[in-house]
Amino acid sequence: MYTRRWQDWVLLILGIWLFVSPFWMAGYASTEGVSAWNSYIFGVLVVAFAWAALAAYRRWEEWVELAIGIWLVISPFVLTFYRAERGAAWNHIILGVLVVMGALWALATSPREQIRVRPDASV
Repeated sequence: MYTRRWQDWVLLILGIWLFVSPFWMAGYASTEGVSAWNSYIFGVLVVAFAWAALAAYRRWEEWVELAIGIWLVISPFVLTFYRAERGAAWNHIILGVLVVMGALWALATSPREQIRVRPDASV
């Protein structure tokens, strides 16, 4: 039986925050710039994978969230908006670290899927 984990709820909230932050948070140059689009796209992805994990848990969803979190940490430097939009950059970095921590925590505390082998199965 699957029980919903609090980490998935936290990741869902972080994804929503990431998506809406360009609309109200200072530090974004516009709601149409590269930092804003990065927030929209990866905010939707974090929400989608957190929602999927709440519906039916799969370990690969946590690995995808981990990769998204890593991208959020490095994206201000890769997309070069760190100097121009410091608030947006720090928003991405902090949320990325939190997503990475949530995904790692969920992976560490989740039961591993096991392959069941029948004792009478021949190789």
